[in-house]
This record gives sequence, structure tokens and C-alpha cells, in this order.
Amino acid sequence: MRDPVLKIGGMNHFLLPGGGEGSGNNEAERFGVYLMELLVNGLLKRGARRENLETKLFGGARTVQGFADIGGKNIEFARHFLENEQISYVGGSVGGDQGRRLEYHPATGKARQFLLPRTVAPVPRPEPRVPQVPASGELELF
Repeated sequence: MRDPVLKIGGMNHFLLPGGGEGSGNNEAERFGVYLMELLVNGLLKRGARRENLETKLFGGARTVQGFADIGGKNIEFARHFLENEQISYVGGSVGGDQGRRLEYHPATGKARQFLLPRTVAPVPRPEPRVPQVPASGELELF
């Protein structure tokens, strides 16, 4: 997110879209609502104007199949937040099944994404069973 007139901006990374109701302060730092408010308010404190703000969205990949689609929910949350706050969306790359690494330059608004290699979690191998020797009474030393 940035103000192109002042050439200031920032970015954040959130893990969960919701507000984390009932969570402690440290827990709130994982949630999109909290982090987006921090980002917007931080820019406004530095002189940015809300009507100038523009945003690019990246992420939301579903990197682990079989679990809840948290990435999809994050995308939905971010788009809804921008619409409600009337903040301009100017591009990005969301979804898919690969994580991303980003470089972002707020002064120019340029963002560069690097897709991370897909990884497959190794299938756990069963541990070989070591036969249990029953404890017997005497010990003989040599």
C-alpha cells in the first residue's frame, strides 16, 4: 500500500483474515484486520491521504492441500477491506498453489514477485521396531 504523491508506503503479511476476537494482544498481530488498520494508520500519521492510497495484493496461495483454504479467505478479506475503506486496488498476483517472495519499492510502486518452488512433504516412514528384551534377574560382568 502506498501514497504515490508522497512516495511513502509499506506492506504487511497476515496469516489469518479475521479479527481474532477474544485473542490476546500478541495473537492479534496474526490477523488481517489488525494489521491492515496498523498499515493504513501508519501511513496516515506520516501524512498520506486516504484518497491517494493505492494497493497491490499478493499471496493467498493454497500451499497445503487437504486443509482449509486460508489463502482464499485472506484474498477475500483483503479485497473486501479495500472496497469498504475505498482504497484503490491497482494490481498484484493472488491465489495459486505456490508461495511467493516479494520485493516492494513504495517510492515507485514497483513490486517484484518470486514464486517459491513447490514442495512435497515427505511421507513419514515407520520406525523399525526394536525387539524388547524382557528384564531378567541377574547381570554378569566379564
